[in-house]
Amino acid sequence: MRKLPLRPGVYLFHDGEGTVLYVGKAKSLRKRVASYFRHEGFASPRLRKLVESARDLSYIRTESEAEALIVESRLIKKYQPFFNVELKMGERYPFLKITDEPFPRLEITRHRSDDGGRYVGPFTRVGDLRRLLRLIERHFPLRTCKTDLSGPRQERPCVRHALGRCGGACAGLTSEAEYGERVADVLLLLQGNAADLVERLRLRMDRAASGLAFEEAARLRDTIRSLWRLSRQRLSSTLSHDLDRETWTLLLRLQELLGLPTIPWRIDGFDISHFSGKEMYGVAVVFEQGLPNPSLYRRFAVKSVEGVDDFRALEEVVGRRYRRCLEGEEPLPQLVLIDGGPLQLEFAAGALAALGLEELPIVSLAKREEQLFLPGRKEPLELPLSDPALQLLQRVRDESHRFAVASHRRGRDSRLRRSVLEDVPGVGKKRAALLLIHFGSVQKIASLEPDELTLLPGIGPETARRIVETLREEKV
Repeated sequence: MRKLPLRPGVYLFHDGEGTVLYVGKAKSLRKRVASYFRHEGFASPRLRKLVESARDLSYIRTESEAEALIVESRLIKKYQPFFNVELKMGERYPFLKITDEPFPRLEITRHRSDDGGRYVGPFTRVGDLRRLLRLIERHFPLRTCKTDLSGPRQERPCVRHALGRCGGACAGLTSEAEYGERVADVLLLLQGNAADLVERLRLRMDRAASGLAFEEAARLRDTIRSLWRLSRQRLSSTLSHDLDRETWTLLLRLQELLGLPTIPWRIDGFDISHFSGKEMYGVAVVFEQGLPNPSLYRRFAVKSVEGVDDFRALEEVVGRRYRRCLEGEEPLPQLVLIDGGPLQLEFAAGALAALGLEELPIVSLAKREEQLFLPGRKEPLELPLSDPALQLLQRVRDESHRFAVASHRRGRDSRLRRSVLEDVPGVGKKRAALLLIHFGSVQKIASLEPDELTLLPGIGPETARRIVETLREEKV
């Protein structure tokens, strides 16, 4: 029980045959699960029977309580546990839908369909949804009526226009372009891009103030303030889409192949990239429900390793990543994938063991033969190249490699832009900035003769010579 995290997640009770009896969500997994075993008896016969029948427990750590609600709902739909009643009856969390029309409408729905509309959600808290709708109605009003606008315009708009809750598209009081701009604002808000939306509104506010339209500027100012006050749930982007049958089958097969205690809902992939030991970076990429979630990717500059030592670099990065998880900053995955062979796996598993995470499932995937290595198993697991489970792990591995290479290049480019110049004796940040502003790049500076640099104020002949020699030695 003590091994359960004090973080949000979903827990599953199983019977002796492994059948899922009950799926529940929790703000704190350890406290919620422990509550089932603190009492000798329950007032509810259903709970008494559940505790008596349960023989095993598995759990899925989630990033937030809101995400736990979504995961719980989907697991209940999948397993139809005997002791779950409410969500098994088909109850769904609501979405907000923007219809596919010349003047789109905003409506609430509990079902997604391929009708061209744009869906945002699902929303797990009714209070959050109501606050969001009130803000949209007040500051970004869209029409809610189903009036057919393809025919003649009405002479007068409805009372919602008089109340400032509609632009009056039915009476031709707003153009399709103006309405489309408002729809774009609403989409930014619904997708959680408040910063981008605020910047759009701020530009409009400045234009309105410059044009002496002070009433409009004040309205935009109030809208910006309301946006910053709004606190709404944040869900991973992958959770905005229903999980299809193919993905479920794939995740279940991966669980069976690797002997995982639970479905690999979240997979972390690791890789290291460097150039002869310089600009060494390690990365962790995250796949949720079989899809990459770049918002959860993490980049680590390797600090404790000198020279070329990918194994210890990997050990450092894995240790730093999951130390943050234990401190509550990040959720734990259900599977860790290392780019490499048995040695890489050994060092990464050692980092987990040092943190007390020996039971966290970990595998490595070697590139050439596409062999899977598992702890405690001498022979690698070889799957057909056509196996969907292997292909998923390959996507995770390849994405971690891509992100690691990009991180290395980014670090190298940053060093070339600043560090090389700043490391030259007599050249600090100000002179480095002056040189880059005047000549454009370190490559250009390296191609010049020292006397050409002395034309800039503060660059003497000796300093100019050192700059050129250093850059040429670095072969920039």
